[in-house]
Amino acid sequence: MTHVSLRSPSGRSALAAATTALLVFGLAAPSAADPAPYQGSVRGQYTGVAEHGHSVTMRGEPFTTTATFNVHLDDSDQRLTTYCIDFRTGLVEEALYREDQWENYPGQGDFAEPGKVNWILRNSYPVVGVGELEERAGMARLTESEALTATQAAIWHYSNGLHLERVEQSPELDDNVNAGNVTHLYDHLVRDAGKLANEPASALTVTPGQGSGLAGEEIGAFTVETSAESIPVRLEAPDGVELVDIGSGRGVDEVSSGDTVAFSVPADADAGEATLVLETTAAVEIGRLFKGEDPDEPTQTLITAQDSEIVVSEVATVAWDAAGGTPPVVEPTEEPTPSPVADRASVSESGGLAVTGGAVVALVVAALVTVAGGGALLLLVRRRRAAAGTGE
Repeated sequence: MTHVSLRSPSGRSALAAATTALLVFGLAAPSAADPAPYQGSVRGQYTGVAEHGHSVTMRGEPFTTTATFNVHLDDSDQRLTTYCIDFRTGLVEEALYREDQWENYPGQGDFAEPGKVNWILRNSYPVVGVGELEERAGMARLTESEALTATQAAIWHYSNGLHLERVEQSPELDDNVNAGNVTHLYDHLVRDAGKLANEPASALTVTPGQGSGLAGEEIGAFTVETSAESIPVRLEAPDGVELVDIGSGRGVDEVSSGDTVAFSVPADADAGEATLVLETTAAVEIGRLFKGEDPDEPTQTLITAQDSEIVVSEVATVAWDAAGGTPPVVEPTEEPTPSPVADRASVSESGGLAVTGGAVVALVVAALVTVAGGGALLLLVRRRRAAAGTGE
């Protein structure tokens, strides 16, 4: 795991130059926008450190820094705060991430005790403030950076089977570290961690996404998972088609997490199709796993450290033939194509490295080349138009 230090004079100059160039050339982080509904698993992009902790050495592992990270959600100004649960994989700059289940953890190490990681997330910093942590752990004068450091080390203990060996002052921070405070809180968290076995629900998923059948049947068995209490149902369907509860057969106008529903189609209906649309405000809850979207460029697996409200949307579709016909084939909905990341400055090495000061400069150079190249292309087009007598 690698983090970046830009606190040296040359580093600050590089960062300032990079920031200026990215703003000028339009390669800065996405601008604020109204939240857009997400369809399927929540998707976002790593955009940098949210808060720095101090440096640690885990037994048998290289020295590293600690931090929480920002994952900037697609098409909005919303960000998730996350910790790392994959010590041995590097963090790829601007990596794209997808929300997923604990069982689909893709990183190095077993992630054998996710329930205890979830307990630590819910019972330590930043969910629990330093004053309350001091009281719980029986200590004094704990700082936020020390709390973050101890929390990350305790997470690695249960996500990667590692043990805290040494704590040092972070080059990213001005405040001095009390290594004893970090070790004390780490020991408290590791010792007291309970096992929260129930994985937090996704913000919203409907599975499967499609189904088919014949008129006169209940088509599909669509299961809803959501962190929202309930979601109103919107049905786009011919007259007579309704959404029903699988167990009772009764019509439903709202659904909750765990509900399984089907489309009830009248026996005399012509061939047709219908869509269930769900849209609501729901939480990406503490303890949701986010894994890198690109399997060819592995990046650290992250886990959410705070609840974040977002607007989510999901659909399920069915098609049917008339009674006595043949159920139509319904093609699965394709996942959206990942958006290109402008001038990614990282180099994958043993799972990827975080951007360095040199790579930031390289990003600026790439921006300059891009703009210069665009100018040359525009000039060439103008010359050709002039030669053809077409003007601008």
